[in-house]
Amino acid sequence: MKSHEIRQKYLNFFETKGHKIIPSASLVPANDPTVLFTTAGMHPLVPFLMGEPHPNGKRLANFQKCLRTDDIDEVGDATHNTFFEMLGNWSLGDYWKEESISWSYEFLTDTKWLGIEKSNLAVTVFAGDQDAPKDEESAEIWKKLGVPESRIAYLGKKDNWWGPPGQTGPCGPDTEIFYWIGSEEAPEKFDPENKQWVEIWNNVFMQYNKNAEGKFEPLKQKNVDTGMGLERITTALGGYSTIYESDLFQHILDKIRSLTSNSEEKSERIIADHIRAATFMIADGVVPSNKDRGYILRRLIRRAVTYARKMGIDRPFLNEIKEAVVATYSDFYPELKDQKISEELLKEEEKFRKTLNTGLKMIEGKQSVSGKEAFDLFQSYGFPFELTRELVKIENEEDFHAEFKKHQELSRTASAGQFKGGLASHSDKNVRYHTATHLMNAALRKVLGSHVIQKGSNINEERTRFDFVHNAKLTDEEKSAVETLVNEWIEKDLPVQKDIMPKEEAEKLGVVGAFGEKYPDTVSIYSIVDPNTNEIVSREYCGGPHVEHTGLIGKFKIQKEEAVSAGVRRIKATIEN
Repeated sequence: MKSHEIRQKYLNFFETKGHKIIPSASLVPANDPTVLFTTAGMHPLVPFLMGEPHPNGKRLANFQKCLRTDDIDEVGDATHNTFFEMLGNWSLGDYWKEESISWSYEFLTDTKWLGIEKSNLAVTVFAGDQDAPKDEESAEIWKKLGVPESRIAYLGKKDNWWGPPGQTGPCGPDTEIFYWIGSEEAPEKFDPENKQWVEIWNNVFMQYNKNAEGKFEPLKQKNVDTGMGLERITTALGGYSTIYESDLFQHILDKIRSLTSNSEEKSERIIADHIRAATFMIADGVVPSNKDRGYILRRLIRRAVTYARKMGIDRPFLNEIKEAVVATYSDFYPELKDQKISEELLKEEEKFRKTLNTGLKMIEGKQSVSGKEAFDLFQSYGFPFELTRELVKIENEEDFHAEFKKHQELSRTASAGQFKGGLASHSDKNVRYHTATHLMNAALRKVLGSHVIQKGSNINEERTRFDFVHNAKLTDEEKSAVETLVNEWIEKDLPVQKDIMPKEEAEKLGVVGAFGEKYPDTVSIYSIVDPNTNEIVSREYCGGPHVEHTGLIGKFKIQKEEAVSAGVRRIKATIEN
């Protein structure tokens, strides 16, 4: 079964179960401080999992583009990817385990849908511990559906518990569904350690809240959050041994192989994965830089160029691969047709080729370099370690790895601080920052012009960070004007109103959205209006949460304004009680 069939069948199935289909959110989280990228289907739904009513109701389903960066160095093996798609369905305080599990089983096994042989499936459930009891409820539902006890494994928190991503917040047990990929008949007894059993679906039951004392309390709103990786299920159903054999990669790999007579499996996989991810990232507004998301994008592009060089591709080629990505995905993601993707890829590719030339000059005539020198080449010039090792002998290679490990730890520490939070991050301070960010966006548009569009935000309890489209550094006068406007609106104690309406109606009202963000047919908008003058101060698409009136925010202060990339600026601001 082809990937596009699986996507469509999934959406059709959950429509029959009363779910509204919502669009994939951007890879750049609009208002989630927990992550650099959207790493799971649930991330764009955080406010609604916390209790905010969703404009499309309590039953939702979609396919969501995701990106994870922890395993970039592992890409090229049979299983690791950076970009991937998740099929997901959610219950926001509506149905519970009985419906979730039985519908998962129906979709997988009914011949009208995926038609998997029941004898090729097995499941895991939570074994229970001192915090929460054994999930007998899920196990009994599976047995009632006909899954034999020998195919049910009970595992602990490490395997069958979700969250919370922060120190506190919603969490709960999950039940995972496994598919047998072995060439021989599936064994009667399920052994989760046997690698021929592949997890294909995860149903999370958010039924507890972990409080500040570390205790688990029952949640008032119980949610179901399920996720099935499209790459993984397509690979499993196709009987393939790797994700790269599926139709999601074949056209891309064929194009790479057509460019060289010296193709090498690991290199072509890395190029295919990295340029697929880069194409989606640029489509969602990320541009190469030395910080945050831009750094990840630059790293992916440069690794792709490096591995292409190993295969003898020594000319600009990225846009040829990008076209294969567009051909594979644009029916579902029309944003990939944007011409700016080609422009950014070519610009970065040409820049990196100059960097390569600089690095080559620095090691020209040398027989060897030290591990420390190899790391300096990598850190200062972006010169890949793989290429250095290919050209010269590296003495004390362990020194490079030691320096690189320190570099990774620093990056992780910075990211952990920058993107801390989680589902529990909707504290009073966080909510006030959220509304202040709307006011700042409105003030920037008023002071600088309507060309200002949000490119991303990151909010935690210490500050708000806001990226926006603008071509010049803000003057002191402009920053002061923005601060003054925001504080005037705060002092007026204006009401903050939430409305749910059709997207078409919101568009007629001129509601402001984030760059590249897609919105469902029914939307939630927040308006801040001056009741004395009827001036619309701010009106934005948003899931919330927000303060009820602006006087609760506190005094607003811009701490820093800087460039992120060409045409994009960043403001960091704080509020004081």
